[in-house]
Amino acid sequence: MSEDGGMTGGPAAHAHDDGEPAALHITSEQQKSPHNIQEDEYPLSPRRHTTTPNPFSRRNTSIDLDDYFTGPRDISKHSKWPLFMQIHGSILPKMIIPLLVVAAWASLITAISIKVPNVNLGISSILLTITGFVVGLGLSFRSSTAYERYAEGRKYWGQLIFTCQGLGRVFWLHAVEREGSKKEDLLGKLTAMNLVVAFAVSLKHKLRFEPYTYYDDLVELVDHIDTFSKSATQENALRPKAGMFKAVGENLGLSFAASNPRKLMKKAQSPLGNLPLEILCYLTAYVDELALNGQLPVGMQQTAAYNSLQALNDVLVNTERVLNTPLPIAYAIAISQITWIYVFLLPFQLLLELGWITIPATVAASYIILGIFFIGHEIENPFGNDVNDLPLDLFCQQIVEDMETIAARPKSRVSEWVNNPRNKVLYPHSESGYTVWAQRPESVIRNALRNRPHAGFDKTGHGEKGEQNA
Repeated sequence: MSEDGGMTGGPAAHAHDDGEPAALHITSEQQKSPHNIQEDEYPLSPRRHTTTPNPFSRRNTSIDLDDYFTGPRDISKHSKWPLFMQIHGSILPKMIIPLLVVAAWASLITAISIKVPNVNLGISSILLTITGFVVGLGLSFRSSTAYERYAEGRKYWGQLIFTCQGLGRVFWLHAVEREGSKKEDLLGKLTAMNLVVAFAVSLKHKLRFEPYTYYDDLVELVDHIDTFSKSATQENALRPKAGMFKAVGENLGLSFAASNPRKLMKKAQSPLGNLPLEILCYLTAYVDELALNGQLPVGMQQTAAYNSLQALNDVLVNTERVLNTPLPIAYAIAISQITWIYVFLLPFQLLLELGWITIPATVAASYIILGIFFIGHEIENPFGNDVNDLPLDLFCQQIVEDMETIAARPKSRVSEWVNNPRNKVLYPHSESGYTVWAQRPESVIRNALRNRPHAGFDKTGHGEKGEQNA
């Protein structure tokens, strides 16, 4: 079912002259299908005037040229190319300029040494051994610390998804809908579950230094609550504008073209607040009201709700800690300087033995060394928009789908699925359903349970021993 209440490709709903929406036309094929749910009298609201009706959906997306330079990479895409030949997700696109610089440098050194008389810039390769060990240690340290931050960020987003699922179940299944106000309680549950989604989406934007609320996947989720970020957006929201040359420079990894990620926050003219924390305050108020109204009658249900809220706060604090505690700048500068010095010294040390082969050999060696260096630099901040950063949009989409899955059905009664005749209670040892076993004495059931462990040791060669014993 599409977002506007009609089936994709099916007949659209037309409005009457008085503004009232007309009932949707349902074909006979749609009536026969058990999966088609139609809104006859109350169709859903029409789509917003945006290019993407569902900001969380990534259907019908394709890999464009800029996807090789910006990300995060869509992990749902599958490539049949061998791993060593894949470009999407590789660090190679951001190494184009550095490798061209190294190639030009190696060509200059080689040409001067070979073409200019009485000039030989080659030196002994013993320096490769001495400095190579230090460079290897530096790159290993940089890679290990960067991946540790990457793994820690993934752990906390996994905890966020787990907590959102638990809090959604508490709201939808444990919260009791009171007599006389079932509809209001139902809409309140849906509002609270939307705020759980809003917490995750706002955390994503906060970790990317995007402090406002005008983003397509956030604006509709928080428009009904009062927050500092909403006020700042309405008063004077700064929207980043990147020119073509600046965008190309950022895609190629040129540091002088990269903008300060905190620029929007520094130029703010009103308080920006902390949107995820403010949303958490609204969720806390909702849980308090559920507890005071007796809608969470079991104490453990209240405990689960408050523990989930505390877990969301824990995720907020720890992801900010990962973001704001990078590798100490002294280490970062030293490792960068050591790596580049080693790369620029390569043609001098390869020249005596390789001659003109020094140029491609230097480029190949530089690709190996600088590749590890650039990967560590890219994943050091796992919450950004680089190709290999964490797919936070996909995580938020998963939370949306989880909330929709939880709220798709009302709380089921145990008798509805336990007393079902298709419930094969002793499967795979018995194909009989619940109604068959319910008609048998309790002693027969217990006898079948006692003999069930022996089913795998049937020496007669006949299957279904549990059924035979029964």
